Amino acid sequence: MAISRCNKCGAVAEHARDLVGTSVDCKCGSTIKVYDTLFFISKLSDMYFELRKKLDAHTEASQPLNTVTKAESTNNIETIDIHNSDSLSSNAQHAPIIQWFKSKNITSTANFNAVDTTGFFDEVAVAIGNDYELLGEVCDRIRYAQLKEFSSNLIYLDKKSKQDAKTIVDFVQRLYDHSLIARFITNNKDKNIRIILQNAPSVRRFFAGDWLEWFALMVALRLCQERKIQYACARNLTLSLAADEHREIDVFFLIENNQPLYIECKSGDFRQDLDKYIALRKRLVIDKKYFILCVADLEDEKCKGLAAMYDMTFVNTQTLAQHLSTLL
Repeated sequence: MAISRCNKCGAVAEHARDLVGTSVDCKCGSTIKVYDTLFFISKLSDMYFELRKKLDAHTEASQPLNTVTKAESTNNIETIDIHNSDSLSSNAQHAPIIQWFKSKNITSTANFNAVDTTGFFDEVAVAIGNDYELLGEVCDRIRYAQLKEFSSNLIYLDKKSKQDAKTIVDFVQRLYDHSLIARFITNNKDKNIRIILQNAPSVRRFFAGDWLEWFALMVALRLCQERKIQYACARNLTLSLAADEHREIDVFFLIENNQPLYIECKSGDFRQDLDKYIALRKRLVIDKKYFILCVADLEDEKCKGLAAMYDMTFVNTQTLAQHLSTLL
């Protein structure tokens, strides 16, 4: 599908996909360019969030952080739809976290749209995390194709049980429905699915590892909502620890305005960064139970062993919720 919009009369029209990149005549007589629909929507979204960021910055300038009330930071715990809301993407929601880091002489910068759940990333991430042993293979195949700059890749079903094969087919259909893949072709004879990749940057980042951040965020949000816990949350929060030292935090919660919860998410190798996490935990003075490394495929026994060695908590996709439930 392709789309165009006339800057002169404002008319919006759909076109055949093979017209992407060409120019057509508008009904008002102007010549307009035809864009890929997903690309066009992505650019509109970028413009929207940039304008929203400027508006939030203006609001922040007119309302000091220390005037944020408790009522403003409770996020309507009982009524918010955590899977379809932009209410978390505000200065007021992030303000308690900004203040907490400020009290430690650390400047933090929030990425407001990183916790906007009006899209589909959060829902797909939860599906992956809840059945990572099976669906993680689909993500790995897509990620491999991305790294190799392939346009597609195969998902093999011949060695799967009938139920597992159906689960994978349904998941691929869901990826397509949510525009996380361009299309797919099911080959019943050879028992495989060819997935045609979607190359939007946000989609590439999702399969490169963002999915695990979304999963961790949603698990914590669900527990907070179920237990009616007051919280502030952030994803992709940037810390300025020194003039030339910056660190991005994957997922961060401030529980009841005082208890920090740090979750670092790793879908690949993590060992080379362990010294950085140790130093950061000490700098932030966070109890090891609340300083969590979520490694997607780390075995339970290794989680326990590493926790004993490095004085922080290690979990995987299956044990994250269990651990958080002991804290919240």
